[in-house]
Amino acid sequence: MITYNPKDWFTFIFRFHKADTLRKLAPLIAGICFYCWVILLLELHIFKLGESSHVKQITSMHTLLSFVISMLLVFRTNTAYDRWWEGRKMWGSLVNNSRNLAIKINSMLKGEEMAHRSFFRKAIPLYASVLAHHLHAESTRLALDETEHPELKTIDTSRHIPNQVASLIFQRVNLLYEEGKIKGDQLIVLNNELQSFTDICGACERIKNTPIPFSYSVFIKKFIFFYVMTLPFSFAISLGYLAIPVVGFIFYVLASLELIAEEIEDPFGGDENDLPMNKMASNIKKHVAEIIG
Repeated sequence: MITYNPKDWFTFIFRFHKADTLRKLAPLIAGICFYCWVILLLELHIFKLGESSHVKQITSMHTLLSFVISMLLVFRTNTAYDRWWEGRKMWGSLVNNSRNLAIKINSMLKGEEMAHRSFFRKAIPLYASVLAHHLHAESTRLALDETEHPELKTIDTSRHIPNQVASLIFQRVNLLYEEGKIKGDQLIVLNNELQSFTDICGACERIKNTPIPFSYSVFIKKFIFFYVMTLPFSFAISLGYLAIPVVGFIFYVLASLELIAEEIEDPFGGDENDLPMNKMASNIKKHVAEIIG
């Protein structure tokens, strides 16, 4: 995840980060500008349409559709950010619950229970590490896909590793109860943190393998494409060749919003703005080791 100073305006304006959408859209913007130049050449010099009624109708259409496309893109980006933020909240909960479980285990176990302490010092942060790896895996993203993927057959998907680690932690807690080293009410106190691990994993999997509905995403892309493709017809008369950079800029803005939404709707990927799960798992390991000495 990119860390930055939100008050440093000039750095944002004049620096092009590799995650900037302008880098990704540069070839398409160049193609749109060339297409716009061809339309202007045909409309102004060959067909010489001038102030025809058909051109005015196209302009009126763009006025009406501009509001529609703005609403669609606002909803698209808000939905994608909600998914990103929910993923961040889930991992924030995992950090807090890992600390709470370590604090409770440390207070319940006596100082001489070194074997049990060593187990929890390793097992609690291990869950965060295997969950990060599980969410990075391509097989997790395609868990609900009805299409066969032969390229993933070499991956062992028969075993759910985060569930196995959570099961080992719960088995050790239950063993402590059977040995009389923790009481029944203490077992109930630990249950919330133990259960939260699986709940967090399930919520992250829901975000990972349930993308934005296909028809909705395709419709927005088509809408942007045909909207931009018809802009030169209405801008040719009013702006002349100045319409070339204007149309290119409009395409850059609209397509950038869609690209940003595509990037943040899966917060568990490997993009620049995705969640730093490995870093958070490393912090969990550090904090748990400090608590369970």
